[in-house]
Amino acid sequence: MQSSPHGLTRFNTLPAAEAERALLTCCGSLHWARRLVAHRPYPDLDALLAAADEAVYDFVPADLDEALSRETLPLPPHGSYSVAHTALGAAHSAYESRFGHAFVICLDGYGPDEALDQLLAGIRSRLGNDPEEERVLSWDELRRLARGRLARFVWSLDARSDPQEAIDPQEPADSGRPDSASDSPYVAV
Repeated sequence: MQSSPHGLTRFNTLPAAEAERALLTCCGSLHWARRLVAHRPYPDLDALLAAADEAVYDFVPADLDEALSRETLPLPPHGSYSVAHTALGAAHSAYESRFGHAFVICLDGYGPDEALDQLLAGIRSRLGNDPEEERVLSWDELRRLARGRLARFVWSLDARSDPQEAIDPQEPADSGRPDSASDSPYVAV
């Protein structure tokens, strides 16, 4: 996948603090964001995504804990029934109680009609995992989420004049959203 030159050029030239804030919308690890900022410029989107993957692979447990603590309950697609919201809330509560963090799953590639089923099936099946197995799965899902969010962010820089508005909070291809509290540097992706 190649980025359009303008979006990647804009990302490469953002002031460090602004780039860091933008990256934190993709993955809640400050170490991850700072590492990607420090290694700019990237020649193409593939190089940036490879660096993002490598940064997640190099997470120490505290980095993973920080990133997972910034994730929240994935939102069901618009138009899903309240029963689905209730089922998802109950499954997520059980998951958080068992594992101590939000459930993360990357639903890129699934349409809105499949996303809810995949989300519910994923959370139910992973509730049976032992904590270490689930930590490894969460690590990889977080990597996939960060990768998709980062690619969408860079592509969106072409269409927006303000990089802070580049990620659409209603982006349907994503689940597991960073905190969007007004006092937090994390915004929904």
